[in-house]
Order: sequence, then C-alpha cells, then structure tokens
Amino acid sequence: MRKTFIAGNWKMYKTPAEARALAEELKSALKGCKHKVLIAPSFTALDAVSSVVKGSNILLGAQNMSNVEEGAHTGETSVLMLKAIGVDVVILGHSERRHVYGETNEVINQKVKLALSHGLEVILCIGETLEEREAGRAEEVVKKQTEAGLKGVSEDQLKDVTIAYEPVWAIGTGKTATPEDADQIHQVTRDTVKNIYSADAAEAMVIQYGGSVKPENAAQLMSMDNIDGALVGGASLKVDLFLPIAEYDK
Repeated sequence: MRKTFIAGNWKMYKTPAEARALAEELKSALKGCKHKVLIAPSFTALDAVSSVVKGSNILLGAQNMSNVEEGAHTGETSVLMLKAIGVDVVILGHSERRHVYGETNEVINQKVKLALSHGLEVILCIGETLEEREAGRAEEVVKKQTEAGLKGVSEDQLKDVTIAYEPVWAIGTGKTATPEDADQIHQVTRDTVKNIYSADAAEAMVIQYGGSVKPENAAQLMSMDNIDGALVGGASLKVDLFLPIAEYDK
C-alpha cells in the first residue's frame, strides 16, 4: 500500500531565523503524524532547519539543485553540498523552474539521475499550462514529462522517486483542478510508469497533487484513488494551515 506523502515547499520565503522557528513549531505539531512529511526551505535556511528536524519524523527537502556535481557554476548548488547539510529529498522540475527559468526535460532528467546516484530521494514535478490544457494536450504533456524525467532511471531506483502533478495554471493562483480531473491525470501518469517499467512499479509509485492545496480542498483531493499526497506551497508556511493537510486520513 502506498504511503501518503505530504511535502511543504516554502519557496523564496522565510529568513533562516524565521524558517528555524517555523520548523520548531512543525516538529512539535507533527510529532505523531503517521504520514511521510517533508519541508523544503530556501537554500539559505537549509542548515538552520536541518539542525531542528534531524532525528525527527520530518524530512528535509531542497527546492532544486545543479545538474552537475561541482565546478565553475556560479550561483548553483551541488548535490554534494545538499548531502553535507543533511538534505533527504530534492524537488526537481517544478513548474517555476521549467517555465520561469527555462529548465528543459533533458536538464531535469540529468538532475534526477544525479540526485539518485548520490542517495537522495527525488520529487519529480510534472504538469501542463493552461494553454496546453485548453488545447486538449494535458495528458500528452504529462506523459512526455514523465517519460523524459525518468529516462535512464532503473526500476529499482523508483523506490526513491515521487511524482508530483502540478497543473501550472493552479500554482499560486487559488485555482485548483477538480479532484476528478486531477485523478485522471494521476491515472495517466501511473499508466505511463506502467508502460515504462511494470504494473508493480506503477502500483507502488507515490503521486502527489500540487497546486493551491489548502485545508478546504485537501480531503477531497487526497480521497481520490490515484492521489497519494500533496506538494503544498503557500499553506505550508503556516502551522495552522499545513497541519490539517499533513494529518489528513483517508
């Protein structure tokens, strides 16, 4: 049975001191949570948050990383640096990285393979734009992104991969895909994993939903057969909003 995975992506919010304080609150509030839980602060706050969550039931996530191990890459952050700080999971292919910063499927795939080779877990983000959805291409887009993101990843390595479906038009807009629409895309994604690997791999794959997830819609979304958790943005920045999402029980 797939384990529910709730991840909080703090994006470019919270100074190290603020992030540490929030992490302390969440550590206490989520102490008894039975789900897999992650928080991903900004790079400058990773070290401060790492010292708080170390040894707890909260995983430490990074929001991105370089596609190369080290070298003359000004402004980039290496997988080696993330591991040294205590990062457990890295979020890759987020729509903001794809559509604002121009990351291609090829670059994202390089990052996925590099992270896995160093023992980090990966959350691979996929999702269509509003234009692609209105053109009837949503399924085509997520299928292609899934195939490209997992290229060269072995079936054994899939145990360290979570896929997060984020319709781009729902991120930070307050709009959310209906539970039925989201579940349909999750099913397409699961079928894609089945076609690449096996039925067992598809059944085991944890697929999160991301895109304006909040306490009011989390229960409906995560009650769907193919939705195994959530990648939470804005609501992960406040304990009273993140807690009911993280503690949701199907």
